[in-house]
Amino acid sequence: MFIEQGFKSENKFWKYIVGSLLIIFASFLGQLPLLMALLFETFVNGKPYPSSNEAIMRFFEPNFTLFLIMVSFVFIMLGIILVIRYLHHQTVLSVTTSRAKVDWNRIVFSFLIWAAITIVSTLLFYYYSPSDFVINFKPVPFAILAIIGIVLIPIQTSSEEYIFRGYLMQGFANLAKNKWFPLLMTSLIFGGMHWFNPEVTKIGPIVLVYYIGTGLFLGIITLMDEGMELALGFHAANNLVGALLITSDWSAFQTHSIFKDISDPSAGLDVILPVVIIYPILLFIFSKKYNWTNWKEKLSGNI
Repeated sequence: MFIEQGFKSENKFWKYIVGSLLIIFASFLGQLPLLMALLFETFVNGKPYPSSNEAIMRFFEPNFTLFLIMVSFVFIMLGIILVIRYLHHQTVLSVTTSRAKVDWNRIVFSFLIWAAITIVSTLLFYYYSPSDFVINFKPVPFAILAIIGIVLIPIQTSSEEYIFRGYLMQGFANLAKNKWFPLLMTSLIFGGMHWFNPEVTKIGPIVLVYYIGTGLFLGIITLMDEGMELALGFHAANNLVGALLITSDWSAFQTHSIFKDISDPSAGLDVILPVVIIYPILLFIFSKKYNWTNWKEKLSGNI
C-alpha cells in the first residue's frame, strides 16, 4: 500500500519537519543563479533592481527567466532525493509507487489525456473568443522554449509531486494514522503555495478554488491508484503544454508561447470548469481503466 510505505519505527514526524526544512534550504540554493544574474545586471550593467516578484518575471528575456526559475527545481529534486534516502532511509521508489517499479504507461496515459484536453479547450476558447487572443508564435524563441520546457518543466512538476503527493502525504499519514488528513492537508498546502502567484493578485482569491481543487484531485488519484504515476503525468502535461500554448501579461510563466491571452483576467469557466466537471470525468476514466474499488477506505480509512 502506497501511503503505508513511509511507516517505519524510526520515521518520526520530526524527521518530516527537518526534511521539509532541508528541502526549503535546497530551494534557496536553487535560487542563487537567479539572484546572481539579477545582481550582475544591477551592479555591472546598471539596471535598477526589480522591486517585486512580478518585476523579476519581466526583468530578463522570457526564455532566460524560465530557465533560471526551472533550474531551482533541479536543486529541490536533489534535496528531496537526499532527504528520502539519508534522513528517512527509504528508496525513492517507495515514495513514488507501491508497484515493483514505476509504471511509465500510467505516466504517459495521464500526460496524453490531459495534454489533449488542454489543447482542445484552448483551441475552443480561441475559436469562440478570438478577440481575447493574439498569435504570439515566433519560431526561434518557441524552439528554445520547447527545449527548456521539455528538459526542465517535468523536473519542476515532479519535484512538486514528490513533495506533496509523496513525501508529505506519507508524513501526514505517519502523524494522523489515517488517509483523509494527509489528503486534505496536502491539498490545502498545495493550493496555499500558489497564493503568491500573480494570477491570485489579478483574479482574486477565488482562483485558489482551482489550485486546491487540483491538489485534491491529484491526491485522490494518488491514493486510489496506490502510486504517483498518474499525478506525475497530469502535472507535467498541465505545466508543459500550458507553457507552450498560452501566456499572458499576468500569468506566473511569461513564455514565447503560441498564443497570448490579452483579455481582462477574471474568474470564469477556466477556474470552475476543471474542478466541478473535468476532474470528476477524469476520475471516472481512470477508475474504469485501472479498476479502482473501495473508494471510502482508500480515501478516508484508518491506517
